[in-house]
Amino acid sequence: MQNGMHTDTERCVRAVQSKDARFDGWFFTAVLTTRIYCRPSCPVVPPKPENMTFYPSAAACQQAGFRACKRCRPDTSPGSPEWNQRADLVARAMRLIADGTVDREGVPGLASRLGYSTRQIERQLLAELGAGPLALARAQRAQTARLLIETTALPMAEIAFAAGFSSIRTFNDTVREVFALTPSELRNRRPRTTVLTPGTLTLRLPFRAPLNPDNLFGHLAATAVPGVEEWLAGAYRRTLRLPYGHGIVSLTPRSDHIACRLTLSDLRDLPVAISRCRRMLDLDADPVAVDDQLRTDPVLAPLVDKAPGRRVPRTVDEAEFAVRAVLGQQVSTAAARTHAARLVTTHGEPVDDPEGGLTHLFPSPESLAALAPESLAMPQTRRTTFTTLITQLADGTLHLGVESDWTKTRAQLLALPGFGPWTVDVIAMRALGDPDAFLPTDLGIRRAAQELGLPSTPAALTARAAAWRPWRAYAVQYLWATDTHPINFLPV
Repeated sequence: MQNGMHTDTERCVRAVQSKDARFDGWFFTAVLTTRIYCRPSCPVVPPKPENMTFYPSAAACQQAGFRACKRCRPDTSPGSPEWNQRADLVARAMRLIADGTVDREGVPGLASRLGYSTRQIERQLLAELGAGPLALARAQRAQTARLLIETTALPMAEIAFAAGFSSIRTFNDTVREVFALTPSELRNRRPRTTVLTPGTLTLRLPFRAPLNPDNLFGHLAATAVPGVEEWLAGAYRRTLRLPYGHGIVSLTPRSDHIACRLTLSDLRDLPVAISRCRRMLDLDADPVAVDDQLRTDPVLAPLVDKAPGRRVPRTVDEAEFAVRAVLGQQVSTAAARTHAARLVTTHGEPVDDPEGGLTHLFPSPESLAALAPESLAMPQTRRTTFTTLITQLADGTLHLGVESDWTKTRAQLLALPGFGPWTVDVIAMRALGDPDAFLPTDLGIRRAAQELGLPSTPAALTARAAAWRPWRAYAVQYLWATDTHPINFLPV
């Protein structure tokens, strides 16, 4: 799908008239006669084409004076896949805004993280999304406020500040402007059957169908680090390290959404927690576009048809994943979990989990950097790799985050001792979110290639996989699913 779909009027009109949910989040329909904006799949009778205009973001609709539809709730659409599949300035800025950077650090903080001037960022966001960083952050605050209003019994004053508003007046004005309802009216509209649990938020995370939960949750459960993650009663649960505190999330796959239960020590972390969970589960992906591309290969087509909608399981903490990738070098998956669990028990921050067996946050790079190297029970070469990584993460020499430039970060990782192509690519795929990351040296991939009649040498397989671009990370998920042998040792 091409960037700037909202400019293709004919295509947008067809999507709205067919109520095609695949395009929710790609663009928004603003109705000139009612001054309301909707998602493409809105269930109401579509307006006449001459009364439609299209915008690339909810923030742009709001800036143009349109209010959110009360039927389709466009503010709860899945996010645009653009920000997952691209690594340019706009995509990196959007990932940071979703992660709450503007609310915590302002536009200057956003610019500093990206290495551009505030004027450059504002100009590019306005050109592509019709709204600057402040307007985009304001739209996110409005959505957070609505969630808190509808899913908690908190007083409105607490909701205002938890959602990131600087004053109660701004909170009231924004909610009324965006939703055409006061905060109290929004709360009164929620179903009477809503059950509110003090300290816990229950919400739905939407996604574009299809989604294959076995692939996604199976991988997370199989690699779960005891104390930090667990699979309990059909839900994946884990602890979260967040800007203002910590949290525990429980994620359960449903037919048309992911049921999410969040317990947060500070409610200001709500938008960040949601953003990171969506990113971990790859919920903003466009599975139709991915699968259509992979189906063009006759070898992959049967795999896609058998179980479409595979996602790339990612992470809620990029630094944590990099540390775990190093712990997993040249050992079994079970051994890697054991090594990680020891670090967690000894150096992680304790948390209280009355519902299950979660006990700690994964240790921060700063806490791991303070360890004596001789205390690490691993071979000397891997100890050097581990200590170099955590030192650079702790002092900021290496930064892994949603704003990372994929090419630059790959080069930095490859320069570290003990980092080979496999380690770099698995971090690029699972932590950085590069949808085209590929693992031609992975043992499971090479075995799958042999069974399917694909070239099995890394160079030949890479050449063959050129036709799968830019979705090679998703091809990896389909290939891994064909391998019935346990992977005993992971490459470097």
